[in-house]
Amino acid sequence: MITVPAHRVRQFGMEFFQACFPAADVRRLVRFEVLSYEGQKVTAKAKRKRASRSGINWEVLEQKIGRSEAAFQRPLIKKKIEELIAYYRDCQEQQNLPAIPGAVIMIAERPLTFSPSGPNPRLGLLQIPEEPGILRVLDGQHRLVALDAASEDGEVAIDVPAVIFDALDPRQIIEMFVTINAKHTRLNPSLLLSLAGRRLYTNPDQALAHDVIRKLNEDASSPLAGQIRILGVGKGTVSQASLAGEMVRLFEMIDQLGGRARRREFEEHGRRFFLNYLKAIEHTFPQAWAGRKYSIKTGTALRAFIRVVPDVMGAVHDLRRDPYDLSALKQALAPWGERLGDRRFETEGEWRTKQAGGTHGTVEILTRELHDALRAR
Repeated sequence: MITVPAHRVRQFGMEFFQACFPAADVRRLVRFEVLSYEGQKVTAKAKRKRASRSGINWEVLEQKIGRSEAAFQRPLIKKKIEELIAYYRDCQEQQNLPAIPGAVIMIAERPLTFSPSGPNPRLGLLQIPEEPGILRVLDGQHRLVALDAASEDGEVAIDVPAVIFDALDPRQIIEMFVTINAKHTRLNPSLLLSLAGRRLYTNPDQALAHDVIRKLNEDASSPLAGQIRILGVGKGTVSQASLAGEMVRLFEMIDQLGGRARRREFEEHGRRFFLNYLKAIEHTFPQAWAGRKYSIKTGTALRAFIRVVPDVMGAVHDLRRDPYDLSALKQALAPWGERLGDRRFETEGEWRTKQAGGTHGTVEILTRELHDALRAR
C-alpha cells in the first residue's frame, strides 16, 4: 500500500483528491494506454538512427503503452515526448525550473481510502494499493510517458502533483476527457464522438443510449439534427447527459419487463424507433417544435417523452400496428395533440406556470399528463 498526503475536494456532489507522488511511484502505479496506438514500423537501421538522435529507446517505450477498446487517449506524439524529455533534462541540469508544475489528472480503477489527519477533515492521507496499472491518465499522459522515458538512465527524483478521481463511471470519464481536450488542446472531438457506444462504454445500456443519441444528432432527417451536445461538445442546446440517463433507465426497464428477446429487438430497431418517435412528436406539436417561444426541445420535455416510451409502444400495440413505424406512431400520439396541444409548451404560458415546482417537478408533471392522455384515448 502506498500512502500519500492528500486534500479531499468536493464540487457539485463529486469528490476527488489532490495529491503528490514521487516519480518512482508514478512509474509503478500508472498504466499508459491509447485507443488506437500503432508503433511506427521502421527498419532496424532507422530505429538505430532514431534512438541515437533522441536518446529514447522507442521499441521499449512502445511496449509499455497498451491498446484497449476501453481506452480513450489519442496516439502519442513522439515529437512532443522528445521535447518534454529535453525540457526535463534541462530542468534537472539547471535546477531553476519545475519540470511538471501543473497537476496531471488520473482515474483510479477502484475506490481509494482517505483518512483525515488533524483538525481539518479535508486534509489527510490517501492509501493506494501498490498494483501496477491501478491508475489511468485522463490528462497529462504525454508528460508522464516522457517522465518514464527520461528515467530509463536513472530515476528522475521529482514530485508529481496529481488530481485523482476514484468514483467516476465510464460515461463521466469520457465526457471529462472530451471536455478537457476539446476546449484546451488541438484534439479533434470526432476521435471519440464518431465511435460506436460499445467502443466507449462497458455498460451495454450506456453504449446503446450513446448510439441512439448520435443517430438523433447526425441523421439529417432527425428533428434534433445538430442540436445535441455529444459528450459536452457541439453547438447544440440539448445535453446528451440529460437524454442518456433517461434512456438507460428505459433500457433497464425493457430488460426487466420484456426479457432478452425484447432487449435484442430494441437493440436492433431502437435507433429507428427514436428517430420516428421524434418525427411523430414534431408532427403532433408542429407549432411548438418550430417556434422559438416554446420549451418542447428542452432536456426537461425530452426526458418526459422518453419516460413514456413504454406507454407509447403499448398504445401502438393496441392499434395492432408496428411500434417502429412512423405512421403508426403518429396515430398513437394523436391524443397528445387533442388533449395537450402546442400551448402546453409555451415558455411564457402553461410551461412556466407548471415549472414552479422546479425542473424535476416539471418532468414528473409532463410525464403524468402524457401518460394520462394516452390512457384516455
